[in-house]
Amino acid sequence: MKETKIQYVLHLADNALILGQRLGEWCGHGPVLEQDIAMTNISLDYIGRARLLYQYAAELQGPDSTEDQLAFLRDEWDYKNCLLVEHPNVDFAYTVARQFFMDAFQFPYFMILCSINDKRLSSIAEKTVKETAYHLKWSAEWMIRLGDGTEISNQKIQIAVNDLWSFTGELFESSPYEDQMIKEGMIPDISAIKDQWFSKIQEVFERAHIVKPSSEWMQTGGKSGQHTEQLGYILASLQYMQRAYPGLVW
Repeated sequence: MKETKIQYVLHLADNALILGQRLGEWCGHGPVLEQDIAMTNISLDYIGRARLLYQYAAELQGPDSTEDQLAFLRDEWDYKNCLLVEHPNVDFAYTVARQFFMDAFQFPYFMILCSINDKRLSSIAEKTVKETAYHLKWSAEWMIRLGDGTEISNQKIQIAVNDLWSFTGELFESSPYEDQMIKEGMIPDISAIKDQWFSKIQEVFERAHIVKPSSEWMQTGGKSGQHTEQLGYILASLQYMQRAYPGLVW
């Protein structure tokens, strides 16, 4: 059961690290200074969350494991993040849509993690919920601004939603380690928040005049280590310093 918990905590940590790295790519490149700073701050929240989770996973693994090894010295197939978070930024609309899909999922999910029996994980969830409430407010507002803005901004956010929609199904697809944790009563069933997620999506889509994609086919594989080619490029940048100068401390 210990190994199963480690895999689960790494899944949460990898989601936070990869999405934080993606948002960090906007630093110095934001459409306006205010949003450049906002995305960088959100990125730092995700990196901080990843550290807390990697520290916990390292403690579960034993004294020879460290947060730096788990974050920077694993191979691509060892990462368990959802495919959605590794999707390229493409443009501001893609970044906003990706962030909104994740925030609308993570807010209710970490809310219910606050009450699980694992005190360490629940305390991380309590901190995460406060940050994610702000992130969700930011991304939902931008979905509406872009969708209800000009003809061009509506087209751009609709294209982003259409392209990213097939990556949202994996958020609610439980992996073997999640199935085991759910079976043991250690975490809640992910499907419990699907209606809540969809209700938020629908509310914002209506206000933003965004049409929900009709396709029901969904991408899958990230939680079990099968990633897009994009993760390799992310890790090449993310892990460069640690692999070039081994022993660096976060």
